[in-house]
Amino acid sequence: MASKLVVIIVFILDLIAVGLAIAAEQRRSVGKVETDREKQFEYCVYGTDIATSYGAGAFVLLFVSQVLIMAASRCFCCGKSLNPGGSRACAIMLFLLCWVFFLIAEVCLLAASIRNAYHTQYRKMWNIDNPPSCEVIRKGVFAAGAAFTLFTAIVSQFYYVCYSRAKDAYQNPSY
Repeated sequence: MASKLVVIIVFILDLIAVGLAIAAEQRRSVGKVETDREKQFEYCVYGTDIATSYGAGAFVLLFVSQVLIMAASRCFCCGKSLNPGGSRACAIMLFLLCWVFFLIAEVCLLAASIRNAYHTQYRKMWNIDNPPSCEVIRKGVFAAGAAFTLFTAIVSQFYYVCYSRAKDAYQNPSY
């Protein structure tokens, strides 16, 4: 039987991580080109930088929930053997899928947070042909992180339940 406490804690952590990633997408930095009073220099002015903190928070919460699931299931490879059958096969497939979604979500959230925190100061201080742009993170990177965080949440819950079924069936054979 899957631990209800683990399922609830992981669900809450994943839900908060998805919410933070969506909030980061909504509040990501936007850059505008401004000119100083003497009309000599152009510089970039950015909006709020709270999206970096939201993205980092989502990154950490998703990481903690993944560690909890893997610790509760002993990362699938440690501990007692599992009962051969459908639950074990399903648990193996969900374990792999969970890690793929987790890695994609973590890369999206980390890359988006780092890129969102980077700001160009002065655009045109010297007479150069190609001044740096006020480029910000592309729209949708935090949203992709949120989507893969949600996929990770769903798959990790199913993985833990399938793992628990296979473990219980091995410890309590039906014969």
